[in-house]
Amino acid sequence: MARRVLDKSLDSRDARRRLKIRGKPYYRVIERGLHLGYRRLGGGQAGTWVARFYVGEQSYEVQKIGIADDVSDPDGVAVLAFWQAQDKARRAMVERAHRALGKHGPITIGDVMDEYLAYLDGHKKSGSDARYRDSALIRPVLGDIEVNKLTADHLREWMMQMARTPARLRTREGLKQQYASLDSTDAKRRRKASANRTLAILKAALNHAWREGKVPSNAAWSRVRPFENVNTARIRYLTIAEAKRLINACDPDFRLLVQAALETGARLGELVALEVHDFNPDTGTLAIRTSKSGKSRHVVLTEEGAEFFAQVCAGRPGHATMFVKADGEPWGRGHQGPLMAAACKRTKITPPIGFHGLRHTWASLAVMAGVPLLVVAKNLGHRDTRMVEMHYGHLAASYVADAIRAGAPRFGFKPDTKIARVS
Repeated sequence: MARRVLDKSLDSRDARRRLKIRGKPYYRVIERGLHLGYRRLGGGQAGTWVARFYVGEQSYEVQKIGIADDVSDPDGVAVLAFWQAQDKARRAMVERAHRALGKHGPITIGDVMDEYLAYLDGHKKSGSDARYRDSALIRPVLGDIEVNKLTADHLREWMMQMARTPARLRTREGLKQQYASLDSTDAKRRRKASANRTLAILKAALNHAWREGKVPSNAAWSRVRPFENVNTARIRYLTIAEAKRLINACDPDFRLLVQAALETGARLGELVALEVHDFNPDTGTLAIRTSKSGKSRHVVLTEEGAEFFAQVCAGRPGHATMFVKADGEPWGRGHQGPLMAAACKRTKITPPIGFHGLRHTWASLAVMAGVPLLVVAKNLGHRDTRMVEMHYGHLAASYVADAIRAGAPRFGFKPDTKIARVS
């Protein structure tokens, strides 16, 4: 049940009689984008209840929903008490949401996810992770549930179930789904972290629908909190020597992709989407036009990196895909896993590292070399330094200490030579 909103000036006949007679209603916020209004009439007439809906761009639509119980007792249909008027205003908001979606039935989680994914597509945001989590984890369990019947307890149980379920392994079509082990403490931590990311996507979809006025309340999911202290994984990265060995152990076509990751810190999806014209030899930068956040950025390259990309792009047309397999086909999402595992095995890198670890390697080595965290964050495509600080901040300790000792203020303090230190 939606919470009741209190208002001492509207919730009783006596209180409403003390209001001035006027054509403009007295409004009270019921939900975000929804106001309940009372219009005080003269001549002993009963006032009227109206619902006001926010429709965007500082505009509202007003709908009369009933007569106030100023004169007659409330019947819940035509004559409404304050609490009944609240309920009817919320129902009116839901009906508007149904019409906006072109539906006659109740809005489900599946409907909300469809709207959100379409929003991501329309705003040029990368929705690949959202689509995967929707199809694998959200829609199969929650898709048919009506948003109005969604409860915080339901979501918490869904979160716990995700945390208890081992990670899904890539399984050949037609075979029984395979799962990873959930025996170690770190494996359990990773499952909770994954559940948090899935919850964030579902909340984003529900909040999008709520802001658009298509669901009447955000109370159910706003009370659900993610698992705590699960995003502090130990970052695995390679030393310079290990990175060199890995490059040499890769097949020639895959070697280019690995070296590109080590030179840029870019994600696999960003690298395989590159075209030759994305490299600018004049500025020594690489244009990432397709990123996880949907925003483009320019990665600044070292001289070595610029020379590497110049060699990769030499003599090729600008529209050509920069990195392709030996047979000329584009790299797919799952192609790199077996190749990385084989290269790590050949060069005895233990424990083995995944392709995303090359991004961690670039960032870790850059931070340890004294590159400011803000600069590292910008090259990686983060909005601020929070993610970098969480994953790599501990590696910057010597840089911070050196910077403070070099640049912090001095005030001319000299120790008193007459005071002996007590050992």
